[in-house]
Amino acid sequence: MFGGQGRGNGFGGQGGFAEEPAAEESRDLEGDILVTLEEAKRGSIRTVTVRRENRTDSHQVKIPAGITEGQKLRIAGRGEHGGDLYLRIRLAKHPDFEVDGHNLIHELELAPWEAALGAEIAVPTLAAKVNIKIPAGTASGQKFRVRGHGLGKTGDLHITVKIVVPDK
Repeated sequence: MFGGQGRGNGFGGQGGFAEEPAAEESRDLEGDILVTLEEAKRGSIRTVTVRRENRTDSHQVKIPAGITEGQKLRIAGRGEHGGDLYLRIRLAKHPDFEVDGHNLIHELELAPWEAALGAEIAVPTLAAKVNIKIPAGTASGQKFRVRGHGLGKTGDLHITVKIVVPDK
Protein backbone atom coordinates (compact mmCIF):
# COMPACT_ATOMS: atom_id res chain seq x y z
CA MET A 1 0.00 0.00 0.00
CA PHE A 2 2.87 2.48 0.78
CA GLY A 3 5.44 1.33 -1.73
CA GLY A 4 6.70 2.37 -5.08
CA GLN A 5 5.36 5.88 -5.65
CA GLY A 6 7.75 7.96 -3.56
CA ARG A 7 5.23 10.81 -3.08
CA GLY A 8 1.60 10.92 -2.24
CA ASN A 9 -0.47 8.53 -0.24
CA GLY A 10 0.27 5.27 -2.01
CA PHE A 11 -2.99 5.41 -3.99
CA GLY A 12 -1.52 6.09 -7.39
CA GLY A 13 0.08 9.38 -6.35
CA GLN A 14 -3.19 11.32 -6.60
CA GLY A 15 -4.23 13.54 -3.70
CA GLY A 16 -3.19 12.51 -0.19
CA PHE A 17 -0.37 13.98 1.89
CA ALA A 18 2.50 16.13 0.65
CA GLU A 19 5.98 15.28 1.91
CA GLU A 20 7.33 17.61 4.59
CA PRO A 21 10.63 19.23 3.68
CA ALA A 22 13.45 17.86 5.82
CA ALA A 23 13.99 20.00 8.91
CA GLU A 24 17.42 21.61 8.96
CA GLU A 25 19.59 20.04 11.58
CA SER A 26 20.56 22.19 14.56
CA ARG A 27 24.27 22.65 15.06
CA ASP A 28 26.31 24.11 17.91
CA LEU A 29 28.84 26.81 17.16
CA GLU A 30 32.07 27.46 19.06
CA GLY A 31 34.33 30.47 19.24
CA ASP A 32 36.75 32.37 21.46
CA ILE A 33 36.09 35.63 23.29
CA LEU A 34 38.93 37.82 24.56
CA VAL A 35 38.16 39.19 28.03
CA THR A 36 40.19 41.74 30.00
CA LEU A 37 41.19 40.94 33.57
CA GLU A 38 39.00 43.81 34.75
CA GLU A 39 35.99 42.21 33.04
CA ALA A 40 36.88 38.82 34.51
CA LYS A 41 37.09 40.39 37.99
CA ARG A 42 33.85 42.41 37.93
CA GLY A 43 31.84 40.77 35.17
CA SER A 44 30.44 42.64 32.17
CA ILE A 45 28.06 42.50 29.25
CA ARG A 46 29.58 42.26 25.78
CA THR A 47 28.19 42.30 22.28
CA VAL A 48 29.29 39.30 20.24
CA THR A 49 28.93 39.18 16.46
CA VAL A 50 28.40 35.80 14.79
CA ARG A 51 29.03 35.68 11.04
CA ARG A 52 27.14 33.04 9.11
CA GLU A 53 27.03 32.21 5.42
CA ASN A 54 24.35 34.73 4.51
CA ARG A 55 23.99 37.01 7.55
CA THR A 56 25.58 38.50 10.64
CA ASP A 57 23.91 38.33 14.06
CA SER A 58 24.78 40.28 17.20
CA HIS A 59 24.05 38.96 20.70
CA GLN A 60 24.46 40.41 24.18
CA VAL A 61 26.56 38.06 26.32
CA LYS A 62 26.95 38.27 30.09
CA ILE A 63 30.51 37.68 31.27
CA PRO A 64 30.15 36.49 34.89
CA ALA A 65 32.49 37.83 37.58
CA GLY A 66 35.32 35.44 38.43
CA ILE A 67 35.49 33.69 35.06
CA THR A 68 38.87 32.16 34.21
CA GLU A 69 40.89 31.18 31.17
CA GLY A 70 39.43 28.27 29.19
CA GLN A 71 35.97 28.28 30.76
CA LYS A 72 33.07 28.12 28.29
CA LEU A 73 29.94 30.22 28.19
CA ARG A 74 26.84 28.61 26.67
CA ILE A 75 24.35 30.84 24.89
CA ALA A 76 21.30 28.67 24.24
CA GLY A 77 19.65 28.74 20.84
CA ARG A 78 22.19 31.05 19.17
CA GLY A 79 23.98 28.41 17.09
CA GLU A 80 22.89 27.17 13.66
CA HIS A 81 19.17 26.38 13.37
CA GLY A 82 18.51 26.50 17.10
CA GLY A 83 21.77 24.95 18.27
CA ASP A 84 23.83 26.55 21.02
CA LEU A 85 26.72 29.01 20.85
CA TYR A 86 29.73 28.19 23.05
CA LEU A 87 32.31 30.89 23.78
CA ARG A 88 35.68 29.84 25.18
CA ILE A 89 37.20 32.49 27.48
CA ARG A 90 40.64 33.83 26.63
CA LEU A 91 42.15 36.34 29.06
CA ALA A 92 43.92 39.33 27.53
CA LYS A 93 47.49 39.99 28.63
CA HIS A 94 47.83 42.63 31.35
CA PRO A 95 50.89 44.85 31.90
CA ASP A 96 50.92 44.35 35.70
CA PHE A 97 49.73 40.79 36.26
CA GLU A 98 50.12 37.16 35.28
CA VAL A 99 47.21 34.80 35.95
CA ASP A 100 47.25 31.47 37.78
CA GLY A 101 43.67 30.16 38.04
CA HIS A 102 41.85 32.75 40.17
CA ASN A 103 45.08 34.26 41.50
CA LEU A 104 46.96 37.23 40.10
CA ILE A 105 50.75 37.39 40.25
CA HIS A 106 52.66 40.69 40.35
CA GLU A 107 56.42 41.23 40.37
CA LEU A 108 57.30 44.10 42.71
CA GLU A 109 60.59 45.86 42.08
CA LEU A 110 62.25 47.20 45.24
CA ALA A 111 65.37 49.28 45.74
CA PRO A 112 67.98 47.58 47.97
CA TRP A 113 67.40 50.07 50.81
CA GLU A 114 63.62 49.42 50.73
CA ALA A 115 64.28 45.70 51.10
CA ALA A 116 66.95 46.19 53.78
CA LEU A 117 65.14 48.80 55.90
CA GLY A 118 61.52 47.89 55.15
CA ALA A 119 58.95 50.15 53.55
CA GLU A 120 55.27 50.67 52.87
CA ILE A 121 54.69 50.29 49.13
CA ALA A 122 51.59 50.88 46.98
CA VAL A 123 50.95 47.92 44.68
CA PRO A 124 48.42 47.79 41.84
CA THR A 125 45.25 45.68 41.93
CA LEU A 126 42.46 45.47 39.39
CA ALA A 127 40.41 47.97 41.43
CA ALA A 128 42.88 50.47 42.96
CA LYS A 129 46.31 50.51 44.54
CA VAL A 130 46.72 49.02 48.01
CA ASN A 131 49.54 49.61 50.47
CA ILE A 132 51.53 46.65 51.74
CA LYS A 133 54.18 46.62 54.44
CA ILE A 134 57.54 45.26 53.36
CA PRO A 135 59.43 44.06 56.46
CA ALA A 136 63.10 44.93 57.00
CA GLY A 137 65.45 42.29 55.60
CA THR A 138 63.19 41.22 52.72
CA ALA A 139 65.07 39.08 50.20
CA SER A 140 64.70 38.97 46.44
CA GLY A 141 62.20 36.25 45.52
CA GLN A 142 60.26 36.56 48.77
CA LYS A 143 56.49 36.32 48.31
CA PHE A 144 53.57 38.15 49.86
CA ARG A 145 49.83 37.57 49.51
CA VAL A 146 47.06 40.16 49.48
CA ARG A 147 43.81 38.27 50.09
CA GLY A 148 40.76 38.92 47.95
CA HIS A 149 42.44 40.91 45.19
CA GLY A 150 42.53 38.16 42.56
CA LEU A 151 39.75 36.96 40.27
CA GLY A 152 36.47 35.80 41.75
CA LYS A 153 35.75 35.28 45.43
CA THR A 154 38.65 32.92 46.07
CA GLY A 155 41.43 34.67 44.16
CA ASP A 156 44.35 36.47 45.81
CA LEU A 157 47.11 38.78 44.63
CA HIS A 158 50.53 37.14 44.98
CA ILE A 159 53.49 39.51 45.01
CA THR A 160 57.03 38.38 44.28
CA VAL A 161 59.82 40.76 45.31
CA LYS A 162 62.59 41.57 42.87
CA ILE A 163 65.42 43.72 44.21
CA VAL A 164 66.66 46.09 41.53
CA VAL A 165 69.88 48.05 41.89
CA PRO A 166 69.53 51.54 40.33
CA ASP A 167 72.00 52.66 37.66
CA LYS A 168 73.15 55.64 39.76
